[in-house]
Amino acid sequence: LYFLEEWGMEPLEDYVPSNSPDCTRVFVNGVWVGTHREPAQLVDTMRRLRRRGDIAPEVSIIRDIREREFKIFTDAGRVYRPLFIVDDDPESETKGELVLQKEHIHKLMNSEYDEYDDDPLASHYTWSSLVNDGVVEYVDAEEEETIMIAMTPEDLEASKSSLSETQQKSLQMEEQDLDPAKRIKPTYVSSTHTFTHCEIHPSMILGVAASIIPFPDHNQSPRNTYQSAM
Repeated sequence: LYFLEEWGMEPLEDYVPSNSPDCTRVFVNGVWVGTHREPAQLVDTMRRLRRRGDIAPEVSIIRDIREREFKIFTDAGRVYRPLFIVDDDPESETKGELVLQKEHIHKLMNSEYDEYDDDPLASHYTWSSLVNDGVVEYVDAEEEETIMIAMTPEDLEASKSSLSETQQKSLQMEEQDLDPAKRIKPTYVSSTHTFTHCEIHPSMILGVAASIIPFPDHNQSPRNTYQSAM
């Protein structure tokens, strides 16, 4: 709460509706604690601090623009999953690309080979290192409603291309003719919102119970639902 007040949050005790009717309400674990006049700036600051490691990666940061609400959740029991972060900085040269680079992969591979090294001072690059470096981010179900997730890195490249809608549809028809079992890719237009995250693998949209179902795409959808609930 002290941090939020430092970044411009007005405590609930000082809130006067007539003075700031368009302000955004700030909630912490479901409790209304204050209001803020610049919610976009607050969200960007909080997410930047979380990706930098100054805030715990398990903290959820949600901004509901329509309801003018800003929510922070730190309580236990929330189900969250990892996603790759997409660089959405408008001033960045790598805008629209994954923050994950080949150097991160090389570090992981080298760390795997150095696993049996007896040097206690050797710094091993692990999954936690990816989270601390702002490459991977944990997102829960409610925050997932406020972000744009690409299914594959190829979708990021397609969204950046300057192909027209007609050209993309023709390419999709050609791909479908070549491989009928291939996933149908979405159609992108110039007004498509920039992606903010990317799936690590398309199968990770499923939960633990659903991911162990053999050939779920060949089952009736109620059967997958029943097995996931067992």
